[in-house]
Amino acid sequence: MGYRLLAEAAMVLHFAFLGYVVAGGFLAWRWPAALWPHAAAACYGLGIIVIGWDCPLTHVEQWARLRAGESGLPPGGFVDHYLTGVVYPEAHLMEVRLAAAAVVLFSWAGAPVLARRRRRAAGGRGVRTAEGVKDA
Repeated sequence: MGYRLLAEAAMVLHFAFLGYVVAGGFLAWRWPAALWPHAAAACYGLGIIVIGWDCPLTHVEQWARLRAGESGLPPGGFVDHYLTGVVYPEAHLMEVRLAAAAVVLFSWAGAPVLARRRRRAAGGRGVRTAEGVKDA
């Protein structure tokens, strides 16, 4: 039971991480300092796709599933097992990746635009903080 619970927890964390990689940049629209942790996560996600880095969550889930007596993940790992061919057709993998990249880039482009608007609304005399712009 413990190994299966660990495998399920790794799967849930994996989905959360993927959601954060795709949409986490929008947090910077409210909290500008959130852009940096999201940039790190997005770069790591890009490294997994482009360079082929291993994902530790995939290893944890695979290890726990095998210890729980389950078959484990297929050779393609988490995305191939839970998303490709399930959520979107395998033939559209590149389009899905490009759409995710477009969402990330849009969220990053919007963050400085909103920060400038907040500074202008504060009369340009505000001080930038992690929470936004405050009066000096």
